[in-house]
Amino acid sequence: MTPPIRIGFALTGSFCTFSAVLPIVETLVSRGCEVTPILSAHAATLDTRFGTADMWRGRLIEATGREVIDSIPTAEPIGPKKLFDILVIAPCTGNTLAKLAHGVTDTTVTMAVKSHLRGEKPVVLAVSTNDALSGSAANLGTLLNRKHYYFVPMRQDAPFVKPRSLVADMERIPETIGAALEGRQLQPILLCPGER
Repeated sequence: MTPPIRIGFALTGSFCTFSAVLPIVETLVSRGCEVTPILSAHAATLDTRFGTADMWRGRLIEATGREVIDSIPTAEPIGPKKLFDILVIAPCTGNTLAKLAHGVTDTTVTMAVKSHLRGEKPVVLAVSTNDALSGSAANLGTLLNRKHYYFVPMRQDAPFVKPRSLVADMERIPETIGAALEGRQLQPILLCPGER
C-alpha cells in the first residue's frame, strides 16, 4: 500500500484568494493526502472583509483534521523531522516571493520553506499578487530559475483593470503537486485569460 502524500499547505496574505484555496485543500484530503495547514502571521491574525482569522483557521482545521503551524518555532522542525513530501504556498504573495528570492527567513512560511528545502524537497508556489509583472517580476524570475521551486500555472486575472497582476489557477494545484513530485514543471506556466 502506498503511503499518503504528506503536504504542508501554507497560506499567505492574499485574503481574496482563500475561498478558492480551501476547496483545493479539501480535494487533496479527499484523495488521501495528509495536509497540514501553515499560516503566515497575517493570515493567522488579521480579520478582513473576506472573513475572520478564526473562521479561516477553524475551516482549515476542520478540512484537514490537523492543527495549524503558525509560528517560526513550530515551522523550524519541518526539515529536520522530514514532516512533508512537498510544501505548497497558496496563495503566495509578492511579499513572500521577495523574501524567498532573497533568502529572508523572518516569517512562519519562509521558515517552513527554508527548513523543508534543507532536504532538497519540492516547493510549489501559487502566485497571487497585483505587481507580478512590475515590482515582483524580478523575484518571480529568480524563483523560476531556482532549483526545487515549481509554479502553479498562472494568468493575468484582469489585464485591462490590473495589467500587472498575476493569479495562479488554484484548481491546478493538485496537478502541479503531482508534476513537482516527479521533478518537472507543469506547462504552460503562463495561461491566456480564460484558458484552462
